[in-house]
Amino acid sequence: MTLDTAEKQKLIESHQVHPTDTGSVEIQVAMISERITKLSEHLQGNIHDYASRQGLLKMIGKRKRLLSYIKGKDPKNYQDLIKKIGIRG
Repeated sequence: MTLDTAEKQKLIESHQVHPTDTGSVEIQVAMISERITKLSEHLQGNIHDYASRQGLLKMIGKRKRLLSYIKGKDPKNYQDLIKKIGIRG
């Protein structure tokens, strides 16, 4: 359910704002979205894993707050990001 180094590096390279960027909000949202996807798959097979479900809900809340921040700061960037990640329809 965690991301290995290669997956993280791939996400960082695809969402970088500038060449030395490793922790911008866009990258954080991309990483959290990937973790949410993996955890959702895990929970489909392990229905009674309530601790993981709670962690999933916390990650969803964090992603929502980060997306809200981006939306307020730069709506165009927000639209591009949700299309690139593939969330919200």
